[in-house]
Amino acid sequence: MADDKDNRGSQDRSRISLSEDYEVRYWTDKFVVSKAQLEGAVRAPPPMLWKPSFGAKR
Repeated sequence: MADDKDNRGSQDRSRISLSEDYEVRYWTDKFVVSKAQLEGAVRAPPPMLWKPSFGAKR
């Protein structure tokens, strides 16, 4: 995904671009993590907000 610096909508603010050095530097400093830890967190799937309960009675 290309980073369009002219289009700064909510989608751009809600993502961390690992291809931009200044973003990686900012977020590693902010969270006090290594670049590898930041990459792992960005690439990890989002947590499930609910657990499906198979076979549960309603």
